[in-house]
Amino acid sequence: MNTASLLAAALAALALSAAAVRPLGRLAWRLGMIDRPTGGHKRHPRPVPYLGGVALALGALVPLPLVAGLPERRIAAVVCGALIVGLVGLIDDARPLSPVTKLAVQGAAATGVVLNGVSVPLTGGWADGPVTLLWVVLLTNSFNFLDNMDGALASVLTVSAALLAAAAFATGRPGPGLLLTALCYACLGFLLHNWPPAKIFLGDCGSLFAGFLFSCSAVLLTDGQPPVAALGGLLLPTFVATVDTVMVVWHRARIGQSQLQGGHDHLSHRLRAAGFGERQVALALAGTAAIAGTAHFAMVTGRLSPPVTTAAGIGVAAVLVVLARRLRAPDPDLSHTPTFDISERR
Repeated sequence: MNTASLLAAALAALALSAAAVRPLGRLAWRLGMIDRPTGGHKRHPRPVPYLGGVALALGALVPLPLVAGLPERRIAAVVCGALIVGLVGLIDDARPLSPVTKLAVQGAAATGVVLNGVSVPLTGGWADGPVTLLWVVLLTNSFNFLDNMDGALASVLTVSAALLAAAAFATGRPGPGLLLTALCYACLGFLLHNWPPAKIFLGDCGSLFAGFLFSCSAVLLTDGQPPVAALGGLLLPTFVATVDTVMVVWHRARIGQSQLQGGHDHLSHRLRAAGFGERQVALALAGTAAIAGTAHFAMVTGRLSPPVTTAAGIGVAAVLVVLARRLRAPDPDLSHTPTFDISERR
């Protein structure tokens, strides 16, 4: 793939995502697809429309066939799975679905991806398929959970997708590289409207779509890697979402709180309570993603040892989980929000 084609795809993704936000926002108002502050864990000061996720998906996917033609089977499976998961998220934005329904669809989509050859080489045997399926579903929702403050998820994904795309091209994987480049610039185009104070939200449609697409792309890049490098290839590109989810799960398990409730105990909320502004939180999360993504790039290009880098990543993640949990959660009582922990707005 030449530089001109890659640049064309990037600019098309950026322009399409940015341009589609306003008309889709107006459509969301007409359809009543609005995130209204209702107290509890939704404390943004004014109603904000959804459908930003549709703009992001258009920007991420439309340029691909125009630039590169039909994708190979594994990438096509990832794209189809992301579209299915995003469509269910769109339905959930309009009429809330049960957690079981959403997880079942995500599991089916992940199964389809695994059956088409997308699998992380951790054991070299049959167990790699189920491990990949569980990891993709977990990380899809981890990125969904990260969409809890203006600019947070879009900032992290812009940086993470850019660095993972660089790793893909550097290791001779132009297909995933193009897909990740389009995702990066689509997120950037959306971020122009989602930067605090946000004018539109991704909704479950966008966060689930992007989370599925990115987590599967990370798995694609582990192909042919030894197990320790593959483990680092899962952790480092998804570092922020993984740390956030592990911290929340641990915290709620310690206090006896349900994992299926919304609340203000995520990393972004704790940083906000510690005195950071929303823009500072988004930048801090993106900066952390940049450090982890750079370490991953250095590892896959041979500049850092995979065992040392993976061990260091796990160690740093564990330290950050402990430190993050010590930050005060602004809403320790989550019992008043009996909703599945998705799109947890301020």
